[in-house]
Formats: sequence, C-alpha cells, structure tokens
Amino acid sequence: MCGLAGCILGTNLFQASYWPILLTQMGDALRHRGPDDSGLWFDEVASIGMVHRRLSILELSPAGHQPMHSDCGRYVLVFNGEIYNHIALRAELQSGGFAFDWRGHSDTETLIAGFAVWGVTATLKRVVGMFALALWDKVTCNLTLARDRFGEKPLFYGWAGQGSQRAFVFGSEMKSLKSYPGFDNQINRGALALYFQYNSVPATHSIYEDIFKLQPGCVLTLCAKDLIHKLFSIEPYWRLTDAVHNGQANPVNNDAEAVSLLDGALRAAIALQAVADVPLGAFLSGGVDSSTIVALMQTQSERPVQTFTVGFDEAGFDEAPHALAVAKHLGTEHHEIRVTANDARSVIPLLPQLYDEPFADSSQIPTYLVCQAARRNVTVALSGDAGDELFGGYNRYFWAERVWNRIAWLPPSFRQALGTTLQQLPTERWDSLGRMLPGGRGIARLGDKAHKMAHRMKTVKSLDDLYRSLVTEWPEDVELVKGATRLPTKLDDTSLVAGISQAEHRMMLWDSLTYLPDDILTKVDRAAMGVSLETRVPFLDHRVAELAWRLPLNMKIRGGEGKWALRQVLYKYVPRELIERPKAGFGIPVGQWLRGPLRDWAEALLDEQRLEQEGYLNPAPIREIWRQHLNGRHDWTVRLWTVLMFQAWLENQKG
Repeated sequence: MCGLAGCILGTNLFQASYWPILLTQMGDALRHRGPDDSGLWFDEVASIGMVHRRLSILELSPAGHQPMHSDCGRYVLVFNGEIYNHIALRAELQSGGFAFDWRGHSDTETLIAGFAVWGVTATLKRVVGMFALALWDKVTCNLTLARDRFGEKPLFYGWAGQGSQRAFVFGSEMKSLKSYPGFDNQINRGALALYFQYNSVPATHSIYEDIFKLQPGCVLTLCAKDLIHKLFSIEPYWRLTDAVHNGQANPVNNDAEAVSLLDGALRAAIALQAVADVPLGAFLSGGVDSSTIVALMQTQSERPVQTFTVGFDEAGFDEAPHALAVAKHLGTEHHEIRVTANDARSVIPLLPQLYDEPFADSSQIPTYLVCQAARRNVTVALSGDAGDELFGGYNRYFWAERVWNRIAWLPPSFRQALGTTLQQLPTERWDSLGRMLPGGRGIARLGDKAHKMAHRMKTVKSLDDLYRSLVTEWPEDVELVKGATRLPTKLDDTSLVAGISQAEHRMMLWDSLTYLPDDILTKVDRAAMGVSLETRVPFLDHRVAELAWRLPLNMKIRGGEGKWALRQVLYKYVPRELIERPKAGFGIPVGQWLRGPLRDWAEALLDEQRLEQEGYLNPAPIREIWRQHLNGRHDWTVRLWTVLMFQAWLENQKG
C-alpha cells in the first residue's frame, strides 16, 4: 500500500531544479502511507511531475520501485493498491504472445504491461484488486487517473493556485494537494452542509472548492495540451448498478447452491488476498463478518492466523470476549489489546490531521486503535467490511419497512405527535427496556435508535424517504451552515435504484454507493494508513459482490435476521452459539464522555462567540442540542460529534 501525488502546470513555471523540491514536498505529506521507499519523476517540457511513497508488500526489492516506466518507454505509472490476480494477468499476457523481460514479481509491473498491451479500460476490467493510480502517456500527453470498483483506495484531484501558479493537482490524500505552493482553495460551504448531513463529505465533492474525489470504478482522462480549458472526461469501466441488475436477472434460487457458491467465492477471494511478502493477519470482532473471513482464512493457512481485537472496559462496548471465544475455537494466534478510556480519548487530537477532511464517524477512534495494535505484528490485515451492505446486515434493512407499514396510515399530525411522545422518554430508560426484551435478543443502545426514529417519524413521507432520513444526521431544514448552496448527491438520484422493487435491496444498493465508500472505507483507509498498515477487504472482490446480488432477498434476510446465507457459510466452521447476539456497532461511549471528561474540550469548541467569529456555523441550533445533551434529556452524540470534528479540523487548518 502506498501514496501517490503529482501536478500538471499550465506553463513552464518551475525550473528543472525546483521540480524535485516540489514533488518531495508533496510526497513527504504522504510518508505515513509509504515509509519504505520514495521516488519521483518529472518532465520539464510537458510540465508534469509525479511522486510515490511506497509501503512494500509484494516485491520488496528495488524492482518494485515507482514511478515505474513501461518497457516500451511510453508510459509512467504511480500506483497505490494491490492487484490480487496479477500472476494470472502475466500468464494471459504471455499466452497472447507478448514477451516481457520481467524485472521482478511486482503487481505494478504487471499492471503497466497490461496498459501497454490492452489499454487502460480493458486492463482494469480484467483486474481483481483495490487501487488508485496515475498514468502518464508521453505520446498523447494524456494523464489518466483511475480508482477501484468500490473505492477502497482514495484519489483526489482538482485545481489549485492562482494565475501563473494555477495547476491540476492529484493525490491519495488532501495533504499532498495542500502541499502544492499557493494552495488557497476556500472551504466549500455546500460540501460542508453535506458533511453535517452524512458525517463525511460525499464524493464527488471535497471540503475545498475546485477539489474533487474520483468516483469508484471510474477513469479520468485529461489532455495536458488543453489544460488551460480545464477539459477532462470521466468514464466508468464498471458499475455496481449494472452488477445489481445482472444479478437479479440471473438469481440463485436453491439454498444449498447459494451457500456452496458463496463459500467457494469467499475462499477464492481470501486465497488471493492472503498473499504477501510481509506478515499478514486479520481483524476479529467475533461478529458474523470478521469471523467468516478468519474462519475461511484459517482453513487455508498452514499455521495459526494472527487475529486482533480491541477490548474496552466500558459496559456495552466490549466485544473482546466474543472475539476470544471465536479465536479459541478456530485456533488463531489471538491478540487482545485492552484499551482504557484515556487511551481512546488520546486519539482525538490526532483525528483532524489523520482524516484531512472533517469526518465524524466516532468509530474512527477504535478503528485507529485496532490498526495501531495490529501494525506492531503485521503489515497487512484482512477485514470483514462490506458484509452488511452486501448481505443485509444493518438493522434498518429488516425493521424500517415494518415500522413504516405501521405508521404510514397515520395522518402527518399524528405521526408528529407520536414522535414527540417517544422522544420524551430519556435514552437511559429506552436502553433499560432494550436489555429486557425477551428471548435474549435485546437491542443494543435502544435509546439512541428510538430517539432517532422518533425524530424521523415527524418528517418522512415514504419508505425511501424514511431510509434517506435514517442515514441523514442534521436535517436540511436546520440552517446550520451559513451561506451554503445545496449540492446534489447520489441519494438524490432515484434512477440509481430504478427497477429494484424490494425496499431492502434499494437500501443496500444506496448504502453500497454512498455510506460504504464515503464513510466505512474512508474510515479504515485513513486509520490504517496513519500507522502504515495495509487493509484488505475480501467481501469487495467484485466477483463476491456480483454473487451477492444474485441471491434473492430471503437468502439475506430471513426470520427477522440478516446475512442468512453468510451465516450458513460461517456455521460450517464456528458454532452458532458463539455468534448469536444482538448486533452492535464498533463504538465507544463518546456521548458519556462529552458529559464528563471531554466536556471542557467540547465547550471550548462550541463556544457561541467562537462560532460567530469563525463565520461558518449558526450557533443557535448547536448550543440548543448541547444544552439538551448535557441535561440528559436527549442523546445528541452524533450531531455534536459532527460539529466537534469540524471545529477541531478547522482549528488544525489554522495551525
């Protein structure tokens, strides 16, 4: 795993002697992504330069050094990621009669050979992997940027500087773009408003004007000769929506066949992703997703797999005992790292620099801690991310429709009154009720869920509207960001889910297109790369995802429980009783801390005069929910965290 950056200038602004200084500066901002090696290349005449920081995973020798040049001399490539099937691609190249004098066994070398022979799009369609890349064509003077199908690896691009310093810049993280001299892009208030709605800045937007995120599964082509006109094209080489419709048109209707196919697809994906020239392990929470990955990993490993989990002392937040039970059953070499509240809180000052943009999924804290712990023993870790989106794991998939059907007949005024009534019961009382539910199926943190649902009941008008409300934190009708213009997102585009009749499948697709890349994958990438750890996601082998969309809904959600088919695979290797328990997020008690040890820190960031002087946010709604949160009547943890993370990020920018 690595970091890349570069720029194209509209004029020959810099002398040849300055290019190494500029590129080193942009690359050094990404040192955490690639501490093992660095390299740069520039063409003074074409006014382009690229830099690479390397975390060596495959081909540890200098044969994997980047930027890498093609054998034909036409292309220069910087690449961040892993091509899991690159050995098969080499064999295909050779069987096609193309002879290469391979310098090593780097997947980067395979990739650039494919580009030279097949072209960019045809190569990417063959690839199984995760990546972001920049390719320069010396003949056409075209720059190509590309990103993997689901957006596991980040790629920013856009325009920075003014006048003669105006340039097209690109990189793995915003840090590298901001290292370009003269970067003075203003905060995009429309994107900031979206951040408060979704807890992260959704693609294609970024927190800065004129800077964007390349969408997953897309190729951007820019001709440097037309740079002054800012002309470029973006084309998809793979669409999840196509995979969804193709899968639903070719369903697997037999339970046994579905479980067998899923077992085989996951085994194949894990076998490819478990290849590395450095120590490798896996995260293990004891839940369905991570336990499935580890179980299948262990069946294919000649020695115990190294597994990692973080344990917390706070009641209701510690999943370490569940992970330990699964690890003992599977015989892994398990590492349990006990974390105190002070340990977790010590991560908070790191977050603004780590995430570059405002980012407010508070599970970023335990994610960073487990990555940090794993990095002491391994360089690569497999994770169970994306299991929820592909196999129907989120609670909203199997109760949102039931809730809507029970309230849809009520007049809007009645729904508003009912929502207000439900909110009157403090979250602590709801939590107590959740623990008392019969059958051992208590609902974790019922108070948060009940208050959130009660608020939504007041405003929603359809089931899809209910879904969008559930994934939105600050509602649009609250004038929070001053001077913000409403920007479109994929959640506004109903054509993306057109033709999908089942509400649960529409939710799963929307989540896969938005929440997965913008939140989950962003969270894990920055946390892992912050400690120079590579993470891999077997569920996002596109062949696994395509199979998941061939499974009918009743193979995902059955008997009021999600991930039916995935559970059947897991129960071949792990007893059901070790897994069955209420679903809980990967969280920490931030809301309690805001009333206690973090109160002074929060109060300083939420100071009314400070908010007014900064000029971005309206203080009134913020101060009101802060008051309600402190008196315990409502739990506004998530909303407050969005404000606090923006305020902390803004403070970091000033520094």
